Amino acid sequence: MSVVGLNFGSATSGAGFDVASTVASIVGNLKLIENPWNSQLTALKADDTALTSIGTDLASLSTSLLSLTDFQGVLAEKEGSSSNTNVLSLTSAGPTASAGSHSVVVTKLAQSSSLYSAPIAATDKLSGSLSIQIGSGHSVPVPVVSGTSDTLATYAAAINAADVGVSASVISDTTGSRLSLVSNTGGVAGQITVTGSLTDTTTSSGVALSTGLLGQDAQLTVDGVAVDSGSNTISSAIPGVTFQLLSTSPSTPIQVVIANDNTDVTNAFQTFVTAYNKVAGDLTTQEGNTATGSPEPLYGNPIVAQLQSALALALTSGTASGSVSNLYQLGITASKTGQLSLDTSTLNSTLNSHYSDVVGFLQNADSFGQKFTNSLDHLGSQSPQGSISLALTANSNQEKTLNNNITTQDALIATDQAKYTSELTAANQILQSIPQQLNEVNELYSALTGYNTKQG
Repeated sequence: MSVVGLNFGSATSGAGFDVASTVASIVGNLKLIENPWNSQLTALKADDTALTSIGTDLASLSTSLLSLTDFQGVLAEKEGSSSNTNVLSLTSAGPTASAGSHSVVVTKLAQSSSLYSAPIAATDKLSGSLSIQIGSGHSVPVPVVSGTSDTLATYAAAINAADVGVSASVISDTTGSRLSLVSNTGGVAGQITVTGSLTDTTTSSGVALSTGLLGQDAQLTVDGVAVDSGSNTISSAIPGVTFQLLSTSPSTPIQVVIANDNTDVTNAFQTFVTAYNKVAGDLTTQEGNTATGSPEPLYGNPIVAQLQSALALALTSGTASGSVSNLYQLGITASKTGQLSLDTSTLNSTLNSHYSDVVGFLQNADSFGQKFTNSLDHLGSQSPQGSISLALTANSNQEKTLNNNITTQDALIATDQAKYTSELTAANQILQSIPQQLNEVNELYSALTGYNTKQG
């Protein structure tokens, strides 16, 4: 601790001294005790930054692995194709679909029942009532209400509001306007039956209804099995697969091929390898020096070796699934520096020949995927018991103690600062008053002795 001196020149000069700077020097000396605490706080904050960064990258590694271990993830994805997209268009192949080839023959397309009226003028008034029945359902009457639904347009709106199972609209052309009714239920089950009648009161003539289309089910065979459908969207013929019928092809089978999505799987493995290498690189960096030559924040910290050892061990964990027992068979190898690389040719070969074993290697109980996931849960910051979380908590506790020490010391210093300011201000006032006091003494002496001190 340095020494603080007072510079006030001659005691009789009356100049005094600078109280503020003197007190500041004293306070500066008192705060020197906080320097080690602040140094520790700076080091801990640097540790926190490095640990948080590693924790973030471990979380990214967990996310990349999840896409491979999730039962509904990328390994469940399927892609499909149709040998004739003019007849059959594949809509989707979901996780429950199995890879394979299917033969589909389309003999009839589904169609929805429809009716239409004779043309009349759009502004003509109507009267009467229609009762509308869909398939074997109940017949529902929809009357024309004078002044409310007494034109084609307003009557169509009334039918739609009645929710009887049809979509009503008005079709207009050069011959006039016609009421159109289309069943909301496709196929035979949606056949429209209409009773009742409408009258054009403007012309005093009946408004006849004609059949547009009869309700018809789609008919097809899938792998020789006959399938009927009220819709041209077929989602139950091949498990997990939805396709659209666009045309008939009764004499030419359409080949529908469902395949595993190797492209997305390969991309997911590459993402995993990249995420792993990021974490491995983080840890390697902490074993060296910064650009300025100073040790990295976690240099010598045992958590670095702990994480490196745990990750290396996790790469060889898990039980085999059929013919797949290690990452090497998936084209993943590790260099001497701990970085992984992916041979996509090897991976695709294994996917093509042992896809289900690859799935098992990542998703079965005690598999590589499950073991690696458990390891990551014990290492990162996503779990309160993860190594990164525990290290950050320990740092936080130390930081809290150091900050409390500094706060307590600052409070003591503030008290001392107030005391020293008061005492030194009083002392300074005494020093500054000395010339005046000496002058008063001289004047008193002159008065008592008759000697004029000013004349010397």
